[in-house]
Amino acid sequence: MTHQPTGHGRMTPALLPVPTPALLLDALREAAAVAAEVIRDRARRRESIVWREKAATDFVSEIDTTAEARILEVLLGRVPGAAILAEESASTLAAERRARGVTFVVDPLDGTTNFLHGVPEYAVSIAALVDDELVAGVVLQVPRDEWYTATRGGGAWCNGRRLQVSTIAEPGRALIATGFPFMHGDDLERYIGQMRRLMTHTAGLRRPGSASLDLAGVACGQFDGFWENRLAPWDIAAGILLVREAGGIVTDLSGAPCLVATTSLLAANPAMHQWLIERLR
Repeated sequence: MTHQPTGHGRMTPALLPVPTPALLLDALREAAAVAAEVIRDRARRRESIVWREKAATDFVSEIDTTAEARILEVLLGRVPGAAILAEESASTLAAERRARGVTFVVDPLDGTTNFLHGVPEYAVSIAALVDDELVAGVVLQVPRDEWYTATRGGGAWCNGRRLQVSTIAEPGRALIATGFPFMHGDDLERYIGQMRRLMTHTAGLRRPGSASLDLAGVACGQFDGFWENRLAPWDIAAGILLVREAGGIVTDLSGAPCLVATTSLLAANPAMHQWLIERLR
């Protein structure tokens, strides 16, 4: 079912040109900065935050919804009529709508559980697609004020430093990030098998708790790979572009190109990608 909140799902007016990737990135940065203000303000008063379970072990707080509303206000002010795919308010969007014009993909607070417990590993993640192709992305690590940005063909950057994936090719030296199946217990045995195969052949596994930051970690060479068996589009959209523009490879676990959809995902440097595919299938 197509979810089209008022003002979010209309076609971009035909007479308005599609903004360039640079202009879209500027809009993403403005929106992320506004959301970060909301998050930082409430981080100082964390004990009073109201939060609830969307599903078992999947939490949403008033911060998520407030930050998302502020993000959408900025983005739709900059690109009227753009489509929205957002975790809290517009979680479905018909494929034919995404194929036309600008779509923004929004996670206002990736790592909500970390935030609620005072773990400083959470981010604002926003991407822009034009005709269903990723063209700009921002992942803002809020506690450290680290701005990971990318535009298609323009490279990936963090606070003015160009990013490049690692060159590690030996599995025994590779550090791999992942996420646990906290919502999908039926996938637990598969994860245990995957982790067993990797733990015995790599330098180690890490589970920071924010997929967008895991992907940023691959883009900047902190991690040599990252996989997860089931992720939502807002978890991965900006991060996919970061890794690609930093020279990495992003696929699903079958090796097919990774779409901005609910999917499995493997991101890695070129030297490690095939080795990981063979052990994660």
